[in-house]
Amino acid sequence: MVFSSPTFLFLFLPILLAVYLLVGSRLKNFVLLIASLFFYAWGEGWFVLIMLGSITANYVLGILIEANRDRALGFWLIAAAVAGNLLLLISFKYANFIADNVAGSLGFLGIPSVELAPIHLPIGISFFTFQAMSYVIDIYRGTNQSQKNPINLALYISLFPQLIAGPIVRYHDIAGQLSSRSVGVEDFSIGIRRFIIGFAKKMIIANPLGEMGDRIFALPAAEISPEVAWLGILFYALQIYFDFSGYSDMAIGLGRMLGFRFLENFNYPYISQSIQEFWRRWHISLSNWFRDYLYIPLGGNRSGNFRTYFNLVTVFVLCGFWHGASWNFLIWGLIHGAFLVIERLGVGKLLDLLPRIFRHVYVLFVVTIAWVFFRVETLPEAFAYLASMFDLGSSPAKYSDLGTYYNDTILFTLALGLIFSSPLIPWFGGRVREMDILQRTSTRTVLDLAVVSGYVAVFFLGLTYLAAGTYNPFIYFRF
Repeated sequence: MVFSSPTFLFLFLPILLAVYLLVGSRLKNFVLLIASLFFYAWGEGWFVLIMLGSITANYVLGILIEANRDRALGFWLIAAAVAGNLLLLISFKYANFIADNVAGSLGFLGIPSVELAPIHLPIGISFFTFQAMSYVIDIYRGTNQSQKNPINLALYISLFPQLIAGPIVRYHDIAGQLSSRSVGVEDFSIGIRRFIIGFAKKMIIANPLGEMGDRIFALPAAEISPEVAWLGILFYALQIYFDFSGYSDMAIGLGRMLGFRFLENFNYPYISQSIQEFWRRWHISLSNWFRDYLYIPLGGNRSGNFRTYFNLVTVFVLCGFWHGASWNFLIWGLIHGAFLVIERLGVGKLLDLLPRIFRHVYVLFVVTIAWVFFRVETLPEAFAYLASMFDLGSSPAKYSDLGTYYNDTILFTLALGLIFSSPLIPWFGGRVREMDILQRTSTRTVLDLAVVSGYVAVFFLGLTYLAAGTYNPFIYFRF
């Protein structure tokens, strides 16, 4: 079940909100936990038991770690907790990748090997595993106290708004909200509006561009012209941003309707002037997680330049690997890590001397090239696609007619994508609110009605896209 499905919008969510808002405060966490487990089991079936096992293990280990934090046993307990969480993730997400590469290496040496049957990847396992690890690590560090109420901890790990697509919510950010929270009319209204924004991003922008982009990526990579190749990766760059930020918006909105306040996860990353800035704006919860639980423990930038560069590359290689068990994801992370190092070597200072437009083009170029490895399934296909982008392919371009891959609707959607990937609309809204005429009560009333009508119209437009289309992918299944 995903947020952009009729089942969620017209059955699951209305029933949950009705029950949740009617029950007393003591039962809200229990109701939300049951709903979250049902939400996950709807799509993953018995794999919900895997998550319940993770919850139980981390609950017990959290209490034991807190009790033995100042003893040698505490170190071994946190080591066991981190190892257990990583083993769970590796077993389901990376076992086939490891086995395939080992088999390939043994085959190259002429040694027979045993193939591993495909292992199902439970959706969202990377998200809830990272949340569980941050919980026990923070207990060991003394940042958090262990949660004695198993329902509260289970709810933290399984909370459905951010369970399958993020953002990654750390325990200390919502520990107080798990114990006590309220839902006011204003909070509920803000949550609805935020959800509608995310829903519109997904249905009105991400899906149409993604569908057309998939048509291009389905072509033989070596046989497409440069202009078609660039158009395809442009479609994908906008699709993944509006899909991912749209889901984050919907998660933040749903959380607000339920009394939770999640941190922001995206902040217009495509306006960045450096790769460093890009990672302060893109998937903020993930970059903060790797910073606090890997980069800083490795030494951060405290142990000299060489160690800093090593730490950066290591973190981003693992960040790439976190997204999927593929060499392509590893290279995607390596590209970002390498350019972070390059900027620290002095390129960053040179960029500061250039006009903003050149810095902006530089970031978009690097990010777009990296997206090729993120989107294409295999390394040979990725390199063939890059060759087509730069007209370096050895095969003649059979697919070169741009008009085949766009129409008036796609051009309009593309324009929306370019506009809403920048803070132009919030800036314009801020200027409008400062106008003297809006100080009048009657004018503000009319404007408020217009805004509400706009949200309603956008939501129904999104529903028309949902009803009319069959293309509504969930692109985080590999995460």
